[in-house]
Amino acid sequence: EFCSSLAGIMLLEVFLVLGAVITYFLLSRKKEETLPFKEGWWGKGQKPDREEDTTIRPFKVEATEEELSDLFRRLDQARFTEPLEDSCFHYGTNSVYLRKVVSYWKNQFNWKKQVEVLNKYPQFKTKIQGIDIHFVHIKPPRLPEGQSAKPLLMVHGWPGSFYEFYKIIPLLTDPASHGFSEEHIFEVICPSIPGYGFSEAPHKKGFNSVSAASIFYELMLRLGFKEFYAQGGDWGWLICTNLAQIAPNNMKGLHLNLATATNMGFVQLLSILLGRYLPGLFGFQDEDVRRMFPFLKKGLYRILLESGYAHIQATKPDTVGCGLNDSPVGLAAYILEKFSTWTDVEFHSLEDGGVERKFNLDDLLTNIMIYWVSGCIVSSMRFYKENLQKGIGTQEHEKLTVQVPTGIASFPNEIMHTPRAWAQKKYTNIVSFHFMPRGGHFAALEEPELLAEDILQFVGKVEKEQLWKKK
Repeated sequence: EFCSSLAGIMLLEVFLVLGAVITYFLLSRKKEETLPFKEGWWGKGQKPDREEDTTIRPFKVEATEEELSDLFRRLDQARFTEPLEDSCFHYGTNSVYLRKVVSYWKNQFNWKKQVEVLNKYPQFKTKIQGIDIHFVHIKPPRLPEGQSAKPLLMVHGWPGSFYEFYKIIPLLTDPASHGFSEEHIFEVICPSIPGYGFSEAPHKKGFNSVSAASIFYELMLRLGFKEFYAQGGDWGWLICTNLAQIAPNNMKGLHLNLATATNMGFVQLLSILLGRYLPGLFGFQDEDVRRMFPFLKKGLYRILLESGYAHIQATKPDTVGCGLNDSPVGLAAYILEKFSTWTDVEFHSLEDGGVERKFNLDDLLTNIMIYWVSGCIVSSMRFYKENLQKGIGTQEHEKLTVQVPTGIASFPNEIMHTPRAWAQKKYTNIVSFHFMPRGGHFAALEEPELLAEDILQFVGKVEKEQLWKKK
């Protein structure tokens, strides 16, 4: 009898403990936290009392003779430094190769022709929070009966521009003509981040990724899109992530070709030490191990070698920016180096930095010209200071998770690899994670077909299972 009453008491205790644990979890479960929309005003001087003009105005890129003659004068007067023997791209852009680029720029590159290429898609400007926002808006050339286009916001990064998406746009707006299924057809909106390209730069301090996400949210609503998809890499990754946190009920799905884990916990840190030997324990695939280890070489040293620019831009962007904004050759050297190393880190062992292995000079120079003619290099670099000056892991958006259905295309030559097991800590609803067969940081420009295919299959999954409704 004593035994049975003891067993009864123990059972009661177990139930009490279980009850307490369940109650604790039910009460402590946070409501789905969202990020507050950032209502800013980034225009010059005081905010006027009158309502903002919300007109959407057509925009075209124009090439003027003054601009071109000024450019050619500067290219003619360029001073080059002789590179060290056998230095390839180990010291940065090799000036033997840079001379070739400048010669092509002067004698063969046709900016007027490239302006026509830029203008082949409809472009617009509209005032949001006091500054002019530039965007490209492409509707499908044709839609099968009874089908509607799905709005897709695509956001670029640094040192890219809206032009990065020109090769992928037709694959998404007219998939059937490019060998893809026409089950999902997109209406694509590619804005320029404020301070980049033809979007006006903020005139006040503090314009960060949450500010940009808030502006793009307003843009999508102004265009009449209550529900939409978003895609990004580089800063586009962070801006679209923040947008998913601000407007989880408007975003049907988030597709990323870069996903960085900033909220590392003890388990993640332990996986850096032991993941190579016990991959299963940390949820690593063989491919994760191949891309991440040895971690000193592929993680720590690589970050140190490749992040100097970010340190400068996060602290004193205006200082280095002065020279780049004054010299087209300096600007090209600075930007081309990223298109070399971020496409494939091994390219630094080639004298020409492997720059033309994946891109053609017309595309690279068009991107550089967007920076040059708009004079935006300094304001584009300030975005690093606005996002990083308070330190990593200190901002509200970094502490919040993302519940929106997420698809990640993980390209093998991205500077840093983020395994799914790490990404899942931030993106709690990953519905598709793929190791891409090739490609690096500028995926939309380098591998448009691969990226389009991944976006199409991701949206297919979300639509088929109506995943956004199950958040």
